[in-house]
Amino acid sequence: MKILIVDDEPHVRLLLEQTLEDLEDEGVEILTASDGQQGLDTIRREQPNLVFLDVMMPHINGFEVCKIVKQDLKMDGVTIVLLTAKGQEYDRQRGEDSGADKYMTKPFDPDALLALAEETLGL
Repeated sequence: MKILIVDDEPHVRLLLEQTLEDLEDEGVEILTASDGQQGLDTIRREQPNLVFLDVMMPHINGFEVCKIVKQDLKMDGVTIVLLTAKGQEYDRQRGEDSGADKYMTKPFDPDALLALAEETLGL
């Protein structure tokens, strides 16, 4: 099983990695990408089970990455959780329209994030 973290802010990637690192004991591989294009390339190559995807990023934003993965590539086996500082209903709707499975606002609760990962991966 694989989890991909896509965020352009190094400290956010690190926080997510630290939050999820206990899952490595369960055999989960944690991958990271620093922008939307790198994230998309990694999703195509690695086919992770779960992706935590930042919305506001350079090159390709999270909404676009999600839309490509879900609608163009038809990768329904990849669960995508959009992470964003924007909690407005418009953004939530845009996330749903792009095919996102879940939506979490920053700052996120590490326990809730870990629980979501465990539930999604069936751990």
